[in-house]
Amino acid sequence: MTHELKQNGEFKYIDIGEGKPIIPLHGLMGGLSNFDGVFEFFPKKGYRILMPQLPIYSLPLIKTNVKTYSKYVAKFIKQMGFDEKEVILVGNSLGGHIGLLTTRLYPELVKALVITGSSGLYESAMGESYPKRGSYEYIKQKAEDVFYDPKVATKEIVDEVFETVNDRNKLIRTLAIAKSAIRHNMAKDLPKMDTPTCIIWGRNDIVTPPNVAEEFNELLPDSELFWIDKCGHAAMMEHPDEFNKILYEWLQKRGF
Repeated sequence: MTHELKQNGEFKYIDIGEGKPIIPLHGLMGGLSNFDGVFEFFPKKGYRILMPQLPIYSLPLIKTNVKTYSKYVAKFIKQMGFDEKEVILVGNSLGGHIGLLTTRLYPELVKALVITGSSGLYESAMGESYPKRGSYEYIKQKAEDVFYDPKVATKEIVDEVFETVNDRNKLIRTLAIAKSAIRHNMAKDLPKMDTPTCIIWGRNDIVTPPNVAEEFNELLPDSELFWIDKCGHAAMMEHPDEFNKILYEWLQKRGF
């Protein structure tokens, strides 16, 4: 589904609905459409979805890192005029890592955090999960590995990944971000973060395996862990209805 991109200053973003603000954060190989299920569901439940297009491939190489993207998200929150502890961040993969670091650096801005298939602890898998240049079939296999059901990796998704890893500018930045994520392990930061956190994880995630979710849950002081069966690295894509149900019920229980 194609949504109109709005612009406010340097930020391009999707803005749907009215109510409590939810800010989804996409991953390195993921696009805005990865959260189509969230766009469809939450505006009907009294939430406003604001999803910025992260400048993954447009920043100078020296600034292509997790911390820069976290600053970008904090700036976006302020630009959109939100008060302290008003927004709910929802991040997948690298987006989860960015959400975690934004919450650590700017706790006054974040009411709640939701992570799914997030990097931040287990980066050896993260580095392996981003395919290097290769044949189309190799890229197709790598894309399919992200999901429990390989059919979720549509030709459109595979084409986009193939184009990315065969574009020198994008490939260099992809590798720079992966290295940045490896350097920025958050194990020591997590116990200091008391922001309520909802962890939704695919039981069959081979990019960030289930033990990673368990470690996040152990290290974060105020977190709850929910599993989705027959699900890989991107739960909100592979099982959008179940993802939305878990998240909505958690938000309601917490009064968010």
